[in-house]
Amino acid sequence: MTIISLNSTHLETLDLSPISDRVEQWLSENAITNSALSAIADHEQTIQFKIDFLREEGDPRELSEIPEVRLWFVRLDAVYPWFPFLLDWKAGEFARYAAMLVPHQFNRSEGIQYNPEALEIFMMNKIFVLSDWLKVQGIPSNFRLKSMAQLLGYDLDDDFLKNV
Repeated sequence: MTIISLNSTHLETLDLSPISDRVEQWLSENAITNSALSAIADHEQTIQFKIDFLREEGDPRELSEIPEVRLWFVRLDAVYPWFPFLLDWKAGEFARYAAMLVPHQFNRSEGIQYNPEALEIFMMNKIFVLSDWLKVQGIPSNFRLKSMAQLLGYDLDDDFLKNV
């Protein structure tokens, strides 16, 4: 497991160095034995975030409701659109990532409630991006894409994935 620590300065300045430094490290470690892209693929579902964002006492907002935090994740997604591949899905990191990028509300009894249309657009975008990226990596993708979609309540059909 790899923990990426983010603080208020990273978030407020849109500083992606905690990610880009790690990615560059992985690329340099594997430059001789592997292709650059497979060096990244070796870290599938290993990343968790530790987010330390200073808030005023009594601020009831979840991290995904704080504009500075969300904007940092928008920037991350723009620079590394395949990044969800690296997130520790079992630890809930993909759901948290989605919450940073998809409009939602919190319900006390039902938890997070995503905007359905926005969630569908986000999910299809990630399916298309990751499908292409995984093909370049030479990594079988159907099972991974189906598993990722199921995390957010989608069931992908094999016929659909043939066209992706």
